[in-house]
Amino acid sequence: MSFNSILKNKIISIQNTRKITKAMEMISISKMRKTQNKMLLGKPYYMVLKQVIKNSMQANLEYIHPYLKKKKINSIGIIIVSTDKGLCGGLNINIFKKTMDKISYFEKKNYNIKLIIIGSKAKKFFQHYKYEKINITTEIGENPSFKKIISSVKPIIDLYEKNKIKKIFISFNKFTNRLVQKPKIIQLLPFSYEKIFLKKKKNTSWDYIYEPNSKFILNTLFNKYLEFQIYQIILENLASEQSARMISMHCATENSDKLINNLKLQFNKSRQSSITQELSEIISSSTE
Repeated sequence: MSFNSILKNKIISIQNTRKITKAMEMISISKMRKTQNKMLLGKPYYMVLKQVIKNSMQANLEYIHPYLKKKKINSIGIIIVSTDKGLCGGLNINIFKKTMDKISYFEKKNYNIKLIIIGSKAKKFFQHYKYEKINITTEIGENPSFKKIISSVKPIIDLYEKNKIKKIFISFNKFTNRLVQKPKIIQLLPFSYEKIFLKKKKNTSWDYIYEPNSKFILNTLFNKYLEFQIYQIILENLASEQSARMISMHCATENSDKLINNLKLQFNKSRQSSITQELSEIISSSTE
């Protein structure tokens, strides 16, 4: 096979790859928009719920919910949210690195670490570590079921309610915009007014009239807030995944264009060289 034929085959191969990366980029844009819309649909409900929780925490509660109580236990729970698929740049590695830094910090304090794994990539990464894995959930899909998400994290919440875990954290990729996704770890339980909400104002008083009673209302309210917060975080991670994949595929498409242009230049130079050589041979043979 001649050098020109090899170059031509390479060009065709990269062009085919480019078609795939371009198609994947367009699909990722479409999926990201759908996930974004789903996030925005739930945001008004989440913000109202958050405001009610904030007002409740600001009041002098007769009933102190378990999610507000600080505990003296040497065990920490971490929910790790990753992707099921690859081709999304350093999205997963960044969150794994940040999570391991957090785990190292707790290990120095001699805390036991218990994990909830969400996503195939996190399952693969943490399978070599000896931390206790309470539950592993994969293949949550691009349109995750609220019920499936909550059932996957319920084991660690149950441990907290049974006073076997001091705190619960969740690590995920926060969707800032199409170009920015930031690895983030936040404390889920216990609820902290200063960390989760705005700083408490001095000399403020707020309370609701509860019917039938504060215990029933606050149990329902706090559980709903926690569950919806986790669900919104999963949606954010999905939007981050599609956004990161869009960027990766866009870069791959641009790199393909550069390779194709370089190979075409080599091909044209080689062809021109062969044409020049043939002309020289013809001219030399005609003069003999």
